Amino acid sequence: MDELVADVVVIGVGAAGVCAAIEAADAGAEVLLLDRFSGGGASRVSGGVIYAGGGTAQQASAGVSDTVSAMFEYLRLETDGVVSSRTLRRFCESSPGMIQWLEGLGVPFEGSLCPYKTSYPSDAHYLYYSGSEASGGFRDAAAPAPRGHRVKGPGTSGKLLMARLLSAARQRGVRVVPQTRARSLVVSDGVVTGVVGAGLAGAPRWARFLHARLASYAAKPGIYVPPLRRALHRRVVWLEERYACEVRIVARRGVVLAAGGFIANRSWVREHAPAYRGGLPLGTSADDGSGIQLGVSAGGRVAEMDRISAWRFLTPPAAFLGGLLVDVDGRRVIDESRYGAAIGERLITAHGGRGWLLVDSRVVAAARRDGRKQGQWFAWLQLRYLLGRGRVTGASLEEVARRAGIDPAGLRASYDAYRAGPDPMGKPPEFAAPLDTPPFSLIDVSVRGSLGYPCPMLTLGGLVVDEDTGAVAGVRGLYAAGRTAVGICSRSYVSGLSLADCVFSGRRAGLSVALSPGHVDKNENVF
Repeated sequence: MDELVADVVVIGVGAAGVCAAIEAADAGAEVLLLDRFSGGGASRVSGGVIYAGGGTAQQASAGVSDTVSAMFEYLRLETDGVVSSRTLRRFCESSPGMIQWLEGLGVPFEGSLCPYKTSYPSDAHYLYYSGSEASGGFRDAAAPAPRGHRVKGPGTSGKLLMARLLSAARQRGVRVVPQTRARSLVVSDGVVTGVVGAGLAGAPRWARFLHARLASYAAKPGIYVPPLRRALHRRVVWLEERYACEVRIVARRGVVLAAGGFIANRSWVREHAPAYRGGLPLGTSADDGSGIQLGVSAGGRVAEMDRISAWRFLTPPAAFLGGLLVDVDGRRVIDESRYGAAIGERLITAHGGRGWLLVDSRVVAAARRDGRKQGQWFAWLQLRYLLGRGRVTGASLEEVARRAGIDPAGLRASYDAYRAGPDPMGKPPEFAAPLDTPPFSLIDVSVRGSLGYPCPMLTLGGLVVDEDTGAVAGVRGLYAAGRTAVGICSRSYVSGLSLADCVFSGRRAGLSVALSPGHVDKNENVF
């Protein structure tokens, strides 16, 4: 049995955990990072987008005018009071400095502004409108500005983000202990003083190699093919059960839980948010709620567990914003220019998860023309499916409605109301298309679609924490950050807000635990 000692123990080597470790180390603490796999977590397989504004250097270089007040007013509407106004304003005020802090750690950003609305830009652009800032109902309340700061790297750049953060942590002397799963917390007199885990440090070399390789493949490409992920994860679990040995870790000042959400825990999803079953789980196999469960076992409480972000993006291509999203009765669903998570939520909660996008021949032609250049490879593959197997056509509205299996009279009523203007859903005029050139198409964008057009989902709820320190409510010596905790994005998500909250909450927790009075003497045996 191994025994390790550190001032601060961080469970989870994603963006939140590594940012916590860096802040704690910079405050003079001896830090140990614990990860079930080899580090990176869901952040590594993410798009690497940080939601930031209020006048960042990248916005300035792109000629974008933004203020802290405008950012705050927009997020106030989006986040719906999930955190206090004081915390949200602090998040907005610290936003430009957050990007500078990341740049100081070697994370690259660039102010190349995307000229069209998209869910994720091509490699030509790294600053874009990543939420509903320019949509109807929001632009009147707050001056819109692009705030999606994508890490400058090819493809989905979460991998580069985590590589730079981990490098910065190691440069500060942070000890990373991979392939070690946290099994339980040690609680003494109501204070969390350590962690009991199971690690592969003493396993045969081939077993460690195979565990790392299988876990890596389960994360990606497994994220795109859930059956493959589950098959690989079963082998990972077998290796852990066969070769892992107990590891005990003393945390002299405290423990930070940053182990992600619970989207990989299907029983929890069924329990807390049954309407959201059937989506594509965004994250890794370690997003199983284990970090949240550790906090609960020590006396913590949870909130927002029913909040799941389901992404039903209509872009790219931007041309699809000109269509009308309708349900099986032909009723409009939402302003099509809204962020994909808002569209997904409305489809699931009000329309049974079923929806079709009505477009005409001119929109289809523009989509074919712009689709490949406006997005990444995965968006182009999805577009091929949508314009192929996912589409039916008809010379008239009534004909295409019958072929799609939706109510022709309802579709006609929605179309006529849209054409009469102004748009009943409030879609801004620049996103609207006349839809007057047959043949018409109805594209199936239902949430429970095929593998050709999956609906990615991630969980937003977690442990309730003190908004000034990140301490788990009611538990001394325990902190939480990222998707293990309730945070800025726990009620409503836009691209980049989760990673931004990981940085914000991770830094908060890391600094707080490092500056807290020690609970365990160096020579005290807490086991």
